[in-house]
Amino acid sequence: MGRLQPFTHPYKISDAYRRKVAYFCMEFGIDHPLRIYSGGLGYLAGSHMRSAYALRQQLIGIGILWKYGYYEQQWNEQNEMSAVFRERFYSFLEDTGIQYRIEVNGHPVWVRAWYLPPEVFGTAPIFLLSTDVPENDYLARTICHRLYDDNVETKIAQYILLGRGGAQLLDHIGFDAQVYHLNEAHGLPAAFYLYEKWRSAAAVCDHLVFTTHTPVPAGNESHDIALLERMGFFGGVRREEVIQLTGIDESTFNLSLAALRMARMANGVSKLHGQVARDMWRNYDGICPIVHVTNAQDFAYWHDHQLYEALEKGDDVEISQRKRQMKAELFQVVADQTGKLFDPDVCTIVWARRFAAYKRPDLITRNWEEFVQLVTNKEHPIQLIWAGKPYPKDYGAIATFNKLSHMAAQFPNVAVLSGYEMNLSKALKRGADVWLNNPRVTREASGTSGMTAAMNGAINCSTWDGWIPEFAKDGHNAFVVPLADLSQPLEYIDEQDRKHLMEVLRRRVLPIYYQRPDEWAVIRRRSMQQIIPFFDSKRMAKEYYEKIYTFRNRHSGLEQLISTSGVQLN
Repeated sequence: MGRLQPFTHPYKISDAYRRKVAYFCMEFGIDHPLRIYSGGLGYLAGSHMRSAYALRQQLIGIGILWKYGYYEQQWNEQNEMSAVFRERFYSFLEDTGIQYRIEVNGHPVWVRAWYLPPEVFGTAPIFLLSTDVPENDYLARTICHRLYDDNVETKIAQYILLGRGGAQLLDHIGFDAQVYHLNEAHGLPAAFYLYEKWRSAAAVCDHLVFTTHTPVPAGNESHDIALLERMGFFGGVRREEVIQLTGIDESTFNLSLAALRMARMANGVSKLHGQVARDMWRNYDGICPIVHVTNAQDFAYWHDHQLYEALEKGDDVEISQRKRQMKAELFQVVADQTGKLFDPDVCTIVWARRFAAYKRPDLITRNWEEFVQLVTNKEHPIQLIWAGKPYPKDYGAIATFNKLSHMAAQFPNVAVLSGYEMNLSKALKRGADVWLNNPRVTREASGTSGMTAAMNGAINCSTWDGWIPEFAKDGHNAFVVPLADLSQPLEYIDEQDRKHLMEVLRRRVLPIYYQRPDEWAVIRRRSMQQIIPFFDSKRMAKEYYEKIYTFRNRHSGLEQLISTSGVQLN
């Protein structure tokens, strides 16, 4: 298909945000009906798109229209997790009629572009790519079936679709992007497409920026370079040129390292993560500057309006009444899924996010005797809820989910919920008194669920990781778990964190909730007030333009940029 008329935004662009940006991401958590997300990365991208629209930025999103979404989390007959894949249809997406070919594994694959107009959910324009078209054979059609497919070749094909397919789409719609923003390295084939197009590494560098979310070396995805070459990940760029462009002359090709060497600017997603990322990559030559733009969430979408109306009036009684009502609404979901009747007057602690080993969902259960004492305490009763979706092939995380499910059956005040999409996420944050967050420190790049929980009157109880150091003042607007000795083995760190967490809950959180309700109300009010405006994604979207999108040269002005980012050169 030939080139169309240049795409223009259907809203007036703000003078401050005229730079044309294409934002590549594997998942977008836009709204509950559009199930093309798995968790935090998608929620972040969704909030970014909403704030880009609110600020009238000249930015478009490029993603994939996942036919089966991520997966449906359900229970099987043994009350264990089951992953169900169901075909989805979206009447609110527009078929652009744009269809073109990319090459995957030596075969032509047709790509069709769908469009999410801004007025549907209040987002920047988003284009979603699909290979599920009649012109393709079955294998090609499966590329866009499942988000984060566990088959390696399918996964690489998905990255080619996002990166090369997305970059080609920009040519078809005539959107001359000045910035190609890779939100994680999945879209890296776009960089090789641009190199083929311009035959200039400097030109690619001048246009490419990269956001990294992974704070441990092993988590940064690598693949056999011969497999990538055969699949067409590098397009028509010969391996010798790939080595020159990326400096990777090894059999294993690290996607993040390549992105860091091909981009002009990269960022971590919290102040702490920026430092961790610089430390992690400091021994690698030729990487671009790494600063940070702390993640945030869309306040307008996530917060409860009635709660903030009461906050504006300074009425703690009304805040408490509204919070009690929201808890009762969550407990209807608990009753529906589990048959348990929870009490709105009881302190409710929620752990809800993606199940992963480093997030330690089962941490407080690891000393069974102490855990039983906590959940059966009559003086300071609690209700405890877990929710979250493991990757469908992460058998360790699924085993932890199932273990917690069986454990919860023993207690009338403990529940594990399934189906952690956006609506349940909202309900849990609105119904939680305490939002529990206990990742191993430095392993959580940012984490954003606690931000939206605070926007709904939940008080964070967290280890000192991700975004928390930029927000939490212990006992003032949150409860912070004392830092363990990070030089010790993981087993020691885990046990220290568990002990410290239990102490915080038993000696501070619960006594304040039950014995000093006025103090609890003050902490809750401060949390709601201080979560904005910094952790509203409008600040984040603004910072990307100011710190990442407008930075032109790898070296000149770096010191000034880093000083304005609040970080230190190593």
